[in-house]
Amino acid sequence: MKKLSDILYKVNIQKVIGNTEVIFHNIEFDSRKVSLNDVFVAIDGADVDGHQFINEAVNQGALVIICENLPDKRVNGVNYIQVDNSRLALAQIADNYHDQPSRKLKLVGVTGTNGKTTVCTLLHQLFTDAGYDAGLLSTVAVKIGRKEIATHLTTPDSLTINKYLAEMLEAEVTHVFMEVSSHGIDQGRSHGLDFDIAAFTNLSQDHLDYHKTFANYRDTKKKLFDQLPKKSTAITNADDKNGQYMLQNCQAEKITYACQQSADYRSKIIANSLSGLSLNMDDQEVHTQLIGKFNAYNITLIWSIAVELGLDQATVIRLISGLKSVAGRFQLFTSEQDHITAIVDYAHTPDALENVLQTINEIRKDGQVLVTIVGCGGNRDTTKRPKMARIAIDYSDNVVFTSDNPRNEDPKAIINDMTADLSNDELAKTETLVLREEAINKACEIVPKNGIILIAGKGHENYQIIKGEKSYFDDLEMVKEKLYKNQR
Repeated sequence: MKKLSDILYKVNIQKVIGNTEVIFHNIEFDSRKVSLNDVFVAIDGADVDGHQFINEAVNQGALVIICENLPDKRVNGVNYIQVDNSRLALAQIADNYHDQPSRKLKLVGVTGTNGKTTVCTLLHQLFTDAGYDAGLLSTVAVKIGRKEIATHLTTPDSLTINKYLAEMLEAEVTHVFMEVSSHGIDQGRSHGLDFDIAAFTNLSQDHLDYHKTFANYRDTKKKLFDQLPKKSTAITNADDKNGQYMLQNCQAEKITYACQQSADYRSKIIANSLSGLSLNMDDQEVHTQLIGKFNAYNITLIWSIAVELGLDQATVIRLISGLKSVAGRFQLFTSEQDHITAIVDYAHTPDALENVLQTINEIRKDGQVLVTIVGCGGNRDTTKRPKMARIAIDYSDNVVFTSDNPRNEDPKAIINDMTADLSNDELAKTETLVLREEAINKACEIVPKNGIILIAGKGHENYQIIKGEKSYFDDLEMVKEKLYKNQR
């Protein structure tokens, strides 16, 4: 049990009505979860404004209301704290409530369009292999040491983040690797966290349904670096034109990595095949099971972060050789009889899809047919749809257009958006099957022996969202089943 004054440290308070020395129970921002003597933080969200539920929270027993706009009618015995920004206040309150756990951990935040999950997951794997108790906050999972908790948000809310960090401290975790999304930054979920290292992977079109313009999207990512203190380290991709932009006005120590130009940490691809990558890193050759140029960048960033955290280069290079691919990120399966290779990848942006297809084209053999299955998510950025279709057509022998997560949109309309700019000749090498299972089955039917199937867009996700209903669906599981049934 804590006093209200204990959690208001560093919160930008406009007005106090009541007593800040009261003892409260829990902190909630969902009025439905409020119980006796709780603190309710009213947040103006994308869909609903929490200020509309202040009375409901009070009726359920809230002792403290933290809000941007004070209600006209206030209840005796309830304490009201007016703040300038409820989201930032919630993050600071959560940090204070758990006694600033991020300050007691080596916290690494990774942002960018592509590669966040791979980098964070493999760093967790590498540090675990090095003998450390490590934590992970990612799209795929939350890991506290070797304990795993399923998740579905790239960056959880600030209450949840700090709760996990506190649990990690209790479990004697020393290093934590965390994906930091643009949504999370914009909504203040990562506010107040003490990052030892913030890293930038790359930037391409994504989330424009939320950020509206690419400039807004880019500048939101940059906030992570703008807020770093001098004692922290900022690591950016020197080969990405936005890498240097992230460092403008950044007070932290600045480190770069690259695969093409000179940088503090640099790798060069020696060989790239379906069996993995061979890289020259710091004049030492390393082989990794990961595949493709984009993974060369991921590995180089992993190397730079690990060394900056104190591991010696020889140890890092040795451990990189043992890293295993991340679920749904260029995940391979080859059928025994027909030797058809299925690749499941999370690529759901034009840049990510192009990177994956370029990689496949670089390593596939002459005459090896490539069939790509792709769709686009509903209720998301519509401008990327024709770009995704164009990329699939340009790099594949055959394309099957299908549903991704249509959510509340008509999946046929989404596919029509994708194919609107394709010519009749281009459409001739495509199939359209709205049901994803039928699309995977069709690809397995048309791909010849020794061919390749890319199933793009969902990666590790084992569900589909159609008309608000979430149902089980696993791309890798499905393609294994269809290839077995269709074996020649």
